[in-house]
Amino acid sequence: MTKPHEELELGQFIPLHYHFHMLNDNARVSSFKMAIEHVVRPGARVLDLGGGTGVLSFFAARQHARVWCVERNPQLVHEARKILARNHYPGEVEVIEADAFSYLPPEPVDVVICEMVHVAMLREKQIPVIHAFKQRYLEKFGGPLPLFVPEAFIHAVQPVHQSFNFEGYYAPAPLFQEPCATQNRTWELGPPAIYQTACYAETLPAHCNWDGEITIERAGTLNALRFITKNILAILPQQGRSIDWHSQYMVVPLEEVIEVEAGQKLRVRFNCAPGDPLDALRPEVFAC
Repeated sequence: MTKPHEELELGQFIPLHYHFHMLNDNARVSSFKMAIEHVVRPGARVLDLGGGTGVLSFFAARQHARVWCVERNPQLVHEARKILARNHYPGEVEVIEADAFSYLPPEPVDVVICEMVHVAMLREKQIPVIHAFKQRYLEKFGGPLPLFVPEAFIHAVQPVHQSFNFEGYYAPAPLFQEPCATQNRTWELGPPAIYQTACYAETLPAHCNWDGEITIERAGTLNALRFITKNILAILPQQGRSIDWHSQYMVVPLEEVIEVEAGQKLRVRFNCAPGDPLDALRPEVFAC
């Protein structure tokens, strides 16, 4: 049985103010809006797992869909119902207070929306929730599985030199960065290396680990790795593109600083599970 403090630590309850902050993330909201408009057809049945403020359910309902919006946090259930009531949409949204790990809709659905995403799939429960849902859904309804939004993800890791000096206070701690913002305190020492890809409709990984090589392109002091998660929200094959959204980048300091040269190859190793706390990601870097 998970204790209340563990639920907070592992992302079972994201604070209410954080959900309001996410509404102000235009890259996130606009990308999901485009993906949902592409995937959800009029008359579709949609399940929104971890619905939060209800914004993604709203986008689905605007497509004339029937939506079950599932949220475990009672505060968010109240807020979602209140905010949705202020909006007009041709579909129907039912906000349900329930655990996404155990809830099943009363009938088969066409689309499942789930945004419990954190960089490197840490802290939040995106992968465990969808894995559990697929098992329950197939047992109750059989196949095929519904479409998923997001459809897939790509994980990458990049060697960087990061300034951990804050007005004279040295604090080598994990830092988060906006993907499109200029990072004047971060120096890229090499390109990102992809270490994991997965499609939600297929078997999902039990671990987010890697033992592989990165290439240094710029000499310098390697003191951190930057982790990147690209969420493929919807694939548009006829247009030859996808609708994507990057989670915040995460810069993780290394225990040992390494002086590196251009052309040098390094071995990177780490091992963690989806939903683990942030400190479970402890990468090691070795000379090849």
